[in-house]
Amino acid sequence: MKSTGILRKVDELGRITLPIELRRSLSLDVKDPVEIFIDGDQIILKKYKPNMACAVTGEVSDDNLVLLGGKLVLSIEGAKKLIDEIELK
Repeated sequence: MKSTGILRKVDELGRITLPIELRRSLSLDVKDPVEIFIDGDQIILKKYKPNMACAVTGEVSDDNLVLLGGKLVLSIEGAKKLIDEIELK
C-alpha cells in the first residue's frame, strides 16, 4: 500500500474529508458511492462499481456483455458507442 503523506482529522460527526488529489486519482465525483472495508486495523475505501456495470454507460444488467475474461463489461449501447468512437479514429 502506497503512503500519500496526507493526514486528516476525524471531525465531531466522524467525517474525514478526502483530499482533491485522491478524489481525482480515483475519479470520485460528488455523491459517488464508496465501499468501506476493514482489514485488521486498516480502513480501506474503494470506489463502488456494481457487478455487471457497463464500463461506458454505467448501466447494470445481466444482459451486458462480459469480455476479456471479465475485465470489460459492456451494455449493447456501450458497445455501440465504443465501436463508433473507434471508427472515428
